[in-house]
Amino acid sequence: MTIDRRSFLKTAAVAAAAAALPPFARAAQPTAPASFQFAFFTDTHIEPELNAPHGCDLAFRKIAALKPDFAIMGGDHVYDASAVDATRANLVFDLYKKTEQSLQMPLHHTIGNHDIFGVNEKSGITTSDPAYGKKMFQDRIGRAYYSFDHKGHHFIVLDSIQPTEDRQWEARIDDQQMSWLADDLKKITPQTPVILSTHVPLVSAFASYAPDRTPKGEKYSVLTIANAPQVLATLENHNVLAVLQGHLHVNESIQYKGIQFLTCGAVCGNWWHGPRLGFPEGFTMVTLSGGKLSTRYEPSGFQSPDPREKF
Repeated sequence: MTIDRRSFLKTAAVAAAAAALPPFARAAQPTAPASFQFAFFTDTHIEPELNAPHGCDLAFRKIAALKPDFAIMGGDHVYDASAVDATRANLVFDLYKKTEQSLQMPLHHTIGNHDIFGVNEKSGITTSDPAYGKKMFQDRIGRAYYSFDHKGHHFIVLDSIQPTEDRQWEARIDDQQMSWLADDLKKITPQTPVILSTHVPLVSAFASYAPDRTPKGEKYSVLTIANAPQVLATLENHNVLAVLQGHLHVNESIQYKGIQFLTCGAVCGNWWHGPRLGFPEGFTMVTLSGGKLSTRYEPSGFQSPDPREKF
């Protein structure tokens, strides 16, 4: 291989400039984005009934066989922690943790509405219970919102579930988290590729085509994040490639202002009763290459013991 004089001098100049930087400045240089794959799976809704543990295990083993760098779980690990007592809630969390071991890879979790303990009054749990709300999830699974970096990409996991004073919940990114998000984005360069995970979608067309477009008895926003415009404004001027979303159990892709909003099908499909609106039980594989993001949906192959429509 030959190198012409101009290329040689340019390369030498870059190397000399880098060497002239003090050690702390050289260490601060961002890592160039590399190509890799990760898995995004959501809405496992694990329970002892309907052969759900087997369905989760099928999906997890298929993910493991594809050997992604890591996986992101998009929320609703269990069914259910919000309207049951502590015995049942701990049972389903134990079941999830046991089944999750099939993945054998780094795993990042997103909190879902069925993961908050005792919020529904039907649970019989008081608000003074030490595990009430998000505390059980935080103790059993981990943080509700955070960020991490991987091969030159910045990942942000948001908490879209906010319990209300009247023992319900709203899809919203609360004020404290909004401040944290703005500060987190200040720590990266505008060129850094960013991928977000949220359980409830920021942007979705679901309400325009779904049979259950107006959930009965809901007084709060539960299909999309109530303050989505505020969140989207915070993301402006950053290289956000995609927002990975769960909650709706369908596959949907919307592009808005250069961001892909990818709502992904559920591991449990139609709450373990077969496909949801034609989308089978499964998970999403995500490929990052050359500054671009692409996905493919992988059905798990689960066969429901009780297939039927459920809305």
